[in-house]
Amino acid sequence: MMKWDAALYDQKHDFVSKYGEDLVTLLNPQKKELILDVGCGTGDLAATIKKAGATVIGFDNSTEMIATARKKYPDIQFDVRSAQDFRYDMKFDAVFSNATLHWVLEYENAIKCIYDSLKPKGRLVAEFGGKGNVSNIVTALKLALVNHGYAELAARQVWYFPSLSAYTSLLEATGFRVVFAAHFDRATLLKDDNGIRSWLQMFGKPYLQEVNSEKMETILQDIEEQIKATNYKNNQWYADYVRLRVIAIK
Repeated sequence: MMKWDAALYDQKHDFVSKYGEDLVTLLNPQKKELILDVGCGTGDLAATIKKAGATVIGFDNSTEMIATARKKYPDIQFDVRSAQDFRYDMKFDAVFSNATLHWVLEYENAIKCIYDSLKPKGRLVAEFGGKGNVSNIVTALKLALVNHGYAELAARQVWYFPSLSAYTSLLEATGFRVVFAAHFDRATLLKDDNGIRSWLQMFGKPYLQEVNSEKMETILQDIEEQIKATNYKNNQWYADYVRLRVIAIK
């Protein structure tokens, strides 16, 4: 399992939670509702949901993320669990998930767990990487790995970026009624001059953590050179995000 750097996440990648605030608006949490935050990270969006008056439980499969969430928000229940095989004794009015489900390769299991965790008429509100997400970065990363002797690492499947039709069909096959779905581009500004490197160090670990330290710099330079024309604008790095957003009712 990949170890997450929770401090780096909060310092350099807080855009994940900031973009998720718009998703909380779509969730529209109500007082007395019980809401589950799947892949809660360091807890910022769970705290936003709680401020609306709902009761929220958050979980993440990263012990590092959950440890930080518990320190930041001690009045919220945070658990270490996996999205592909979780279960709670209670049923939820809503399941919320931001920037998480593309990490879950057992995605059909995750959908089933989410469905089973909801009350009748309960809702799923989720956003994650869709088809084409960070395609420039991924293509350059894999080519750089192959170029420098790491073809086996390049062949790893790390993310699940489905099309709108593929994912909504899975939701419907499980029993959900999809009431909203959108697949859209969202170029995302990355912090400081090391934006792409910081992004790779945070999210590309499954590809890079076994790379020889002597080759790491060469690989990172290779990636930067490949995508500078497409992802570096006005002296700033951008990630070529493509997001999939859905609302579905049990």
